[in-house]
Amino acid sequence: MHPFTVLFIALVAAGLALREWLLWRQIRAVRAGRERVPAPFATSITAEQHARAADYTIALARAAMAQAVVSAAILLLVTVGGGIEALDTWIAGFGFSAVPHGVAVIAATALALMACGLPFDVWNTFGIETRFGFNRTTPALFAVDLLKGLAISAVLLLPLVAAMLWSMPALGDRWWLWAWFGWALFSFLLSWAWPRLIAPLFNRFHELEDGELRRAVETLARRCGFEPRGVRVMDGSRRSTHGNAYFTGLGRAKRIVFFDTLLQSLAPPEVQAVLAHELGHYRLKHVAWRIAWSLAAAFAGFAALAWLAGQPWFQPALGVTHGGTHTLFLLFVLAAPVFLLPVGPLSAWLSRRHEFQADAYAARHADANALADALVKLYRDNATTLTPDRLYAAFHASHPPALARIARLRPEGGQ
Repeated sequence: MHPFTVLFIALVAAGLALREWLLWRQIRAVRAGRERVPAPFATSITAEQHARAADYTIALARAAMAQAVVSAAILLLVTVGGGIEALDTWIAGFGFSAVPHGVAVIAATALALMACGLPFDVWNTFGIETRFGFNRTTPALFAVDLLKGLAISAVLLLPLVAAMLWSMPALGDRWWLWAWFGWALFSFLLSWAWPRLIAPLFNRFHELEDGELRRAVETLARRCGFEPRGVRVMDGSRRSTHGNAYFTGLGRAKRIVFFDTLLQSLAPPEVQAVLAHELGHYRLKHVAWRIAWSLAAAFAGFAALAWLAGQPWFQPALGVTHGGTHTLFLLFVLAAPVFLLPVGPLSAWLSRRHEFQADAYAARHADANALADALVKLYRDNATTLTPDRLYAAFHASHPPALARIARLRPEGGQ
C-alpha cells in the first residue's frame, strides 16, 4: 500500500473521530444545561423553550454523527475503494471524446454523492424539522427545489468543468493560472447573478410595505450609505418558521434580505437594529473579504492541482490506476477537505469575528439593547442552544455563542 494511501485513510479516520468527539461533547454540554436557563435569558426564554432548544440541538447532532460516519465510508469507497475508477470505466464504454467523457464522469460522481446524502436531507426536513414545528416544506416543494438546484448546477457548473478539462492539456504548464482566472470571473458573476437571477427562482422578494417601519429603515440605510431599494423581504415562511436576515451580492446587486418570519416576530426598533447589523457587514466589506479569501484559497488550490498533475503516484494512491485529467480533478476535490480540516476552525473564527464587528457597528448606529432583544427572540424562535460546547463552537460555529454576543451588547448585564 502506498504511503499516501495510508496517510489518506488515517486522516479520514482521524477526521471522523474528531467530528464524532466534538458532536458528543456538544450533546453532553447541551444536555447538562437543559434544565436551567442562563441568567441573561431568564426573563425572556422560558424553561420549556430552553429545553426544546436543547432537544432540537441534540437531535441535529445525533443526525450529524450518523451522517459523518456514512460520508467517511462513502469517501473511502469512491476513492481508495475504486468507485471512481469503476464509474470511469463504465462511462468509457459509451465512446465519448475526452472532454465530454470527463464531464460525464464528474457529473455522475456528483449525482451519486448527492443521492447518498439525500436521505439525511429528507430526514432533517421531514423528520427533525417537522418534529420540532419548523418545517413548512411539502414533499412537492422539496422535489421542485431539488430539481431546480440540479438544473442550475448543470447550467452553471458543467460548462465551467468542461472549460477546465479542456484547458489542462491545451494551455501548457500555466493552464492553472488561466483556470484560476476563469474561476475568479465566475465567482464575481455568480455574486452578481445570485440575488438578481437565481434566488428569485426559489423565493419571492419584495420591498418593505410603506409605513413607519419602511421610513425608519430607509433613514437608517441612507445614513449608513446604503441604497434603501436594496432592502428586501423574502417569503421564508413558505419553507420554514425559522427567521433570519443576511447580506449578499456586490455592486448594484447587493441586497439586505429579511425573512418574513423575522419581521413577524420583531418590533420596529429591533428590525432597525438587525438592519444596522447587516449594514455593518456591508460597510466593513465582509463579503468582499470573504470573496478575497476564497479567491486566494482557489489560487493555492489550482497551484496544488497543477503540481499533483505531474505526480504519477497521486491517482493510483487514491484508487485510480488508469485515469485522466477528470479523475485527477475529482480526486483532488474529494481529498482536499481531508487535509484542510484544521482550516475549519480558522474560517469559523473569522466568521465569528465579523459577527462581533457587525454587532459593534449596529450598537453605534442603532439601539444596542434593541439588537440584544432581537437576538434573544431569534435564539428563542429558532431553538438555538444557549449552552453550546466551547470546543464544538470553536470548530464549527459561524456565529458567536449567545452568551458572548449578549454580554458585549449589554456589558452591564441587563436583561
